Amino acid sequence: MSEAYRILGTPRFGGILVVSDHASNRVPDDIELGIAPDLLDQHIAIDIGVGKIGRIMAERPGIAAFQGNVSRLVCDFNRDEHLPTVVPIASDGHAIPGNALDHAGHEARLARFFRPYHDALADLLDSIPQALILSLHSFTPQLASSDEPRPWHVGVLYNEDDRAARIAIPLLEADGLCVGDQQPYSGRLLNATMNRHAEAEGRPYLGIEVRQDLIGDARGQAEWAERLSRIANQVAVAIG
Repeated sequence: MSEAYRILGTPRFGGILVVSDHASNRVPDDIELGIAPDLLDQHIAIDIGVGKIGRIMAERPGIAAFQGNVSRLVCDFNRDEHLPTVVPIASDGHAIPGNALDHAGHEARLARFFRPYHDALADLLDSIPQALILSLHSFTPQLASSDEPRPWHVGVLYNEDDRAARIAIPLLEADGLCVGDQQPYSGRLLNATMNRHAEAEGRPYLGIEVRQDLIGDARGQAEWAERLSRIANQVAVAIG
C-alpha cells in the first residue's frame, strides 16, 4: 500500500482486477480541505460501499482489487491529468476552499497522488495481464444539485469498447435489476481511468456504477460482491 493506492488480494495472470478510483475518504493530516467533517461520509468524498465490495471480492481466488487511498476531494483519479477537476474546488454545490491552489500546489497534488496511482496501475496491468478489469464506482440516488431521481439499481458505462457491457447488461437484468445502459451518465463523457488503462491498451473492461443506498451496509455489500464476482467471471469467460 502507498499513500495514493492500495492493492487487496493477489493479482494473478488472467484474473480479474477490481479498480475503484474513489474507494477511500481519507484526507492526509497535512491537507486541510476547509469543509465540514460530515461531508467526508457523503458521495462527494467517496464512492460509498465500493471499498468494502472490492475487499470482499479480493478474498476470492483470481480476483484482486486496486483502490484509491485518498478521497476524491484530495485528488480525483478518474479525471484527465490536465483538467482542473483533478483537484476539485467544488462538488455537487459544496465549495472546497482548501483546493484553491496555485500552480505549484496543484502540481504537488498531482506528483504526490495522481501520478503514483496511475503509474502503479499501469505497471500492474503490464506485468500481470488480466482477463478483465472491473471498474467499480457507486452513485447517489439523487444529486443535491438536481431534482431528477436516479431509479437505476446499477449502471453499465463504456466509451468505444462495449464488449463487456453487451454481455453484462442482460446478466444483470436476469438478476431482476433495473439496469442503466450509459446511465446515470455516459461513459463516453467520464471514463478517464478506463480510457487510459483499458481502451488505450485494448484491455477488456466492465464499467459498473451501483446505487449507493443498495450497498451502504454489510448485507448489501456482501450481496453485490457475490453478484459482481459471478458476473465478472462470466464476462471474462465469454470475452476470452
